Amino acid sequence: MPPHTARRSWLFTPATMPERFERAAVIGADVLILDLEDAVASDRKDEARRIAVEFLTHAPLWDRTARALRINAPTTPHGLDDLLALLRSDARPDAIIIPKVDSPDIVRLIDTLLTDGGRSTPLVPLIESARGVAAAQEIALAAPRIAALFFGAADLAADLGAEVAWEPLLSARSHVVNAAAVARVGVIDSPFFDLRDAEGLREEVERSVRLGFTAKAAIHPDQVAPINAALTPGPEAVAEARSILEENAKGVGVVNGRMVDEAVARKARRILAAAGEALPR
Repeated sequence: MPPHTARRSWLFTPATMPERFERAAVIGADVLILDLEDAVASDRKDEARRIAVEFLTHAPLWDRTARALRINAPTTPHGLDDLLALLRSDARPDAIIIPKVDSPDIVRLIDTLLTDGGRSTPLVPLIESARGVAAAQEIALAAPRIAALFFGAADLAADLGAEVAWEPLLSARSHVVNAAAVARVGVIDSPFFDLRDAEGLREEVERSVRLGFTAKAAIHPDQVAPINAALTPGPEAVAEARSILEENAKGVGVVNGRMVDEAVARKARRILAAAGEALPR
């Protein structure tokens, strides 16, 4: 899977709706998430698994849209069936999203199963419980194949008895972002759930970017473009980042009235990477 910095928008699509899969690539989603968990009723889990495995085995590759699979929680029979179906097939998702992760042990178990099966598939643990937030750093460091942490607001809010809103979950979000930074992996923010509030989505994505998230999930195709726009640095930001790195190469300096040191240079490198720009030699 390409570096997480190139993966801004992660679009959930029920695995029972294959007619919607290709639309993710058409609208510019960076990652299509084939969802076997929350978006699929219990009596359709087998059908969803079959469709997802078939698609991931035979569908042609897209130029820029990766394909991730959210399995059911591995501590449930459906989750175990999902893992076995993957290991017994030729399906090759670009990442596996593991829901309900509250301990590094479950990540290590799946890592071992994939390694024994000759799979190098990246893992994305979904942190969506109080225990998961508390163990976020251990989870992020549990296996080298972890590509990102995924923050789950809805389940966490239910666990905490909190409102699904920015302020009540800010501390937990910050904790997950910090854990991802320690492990040097990406970090994906929860979807914005009000499909009628375009301004609310824009504001929340901007907050996510300022907090340090490298990507955000979407639950509707209309949310993809605003997410991509917010997570793509503009020309002015790119030009300033280049100036910072040029100045930093000479030692401590000043760009646009601001002192430039290594900490500022690190941020500039992240901006260029997020924009898909090559770093100066």
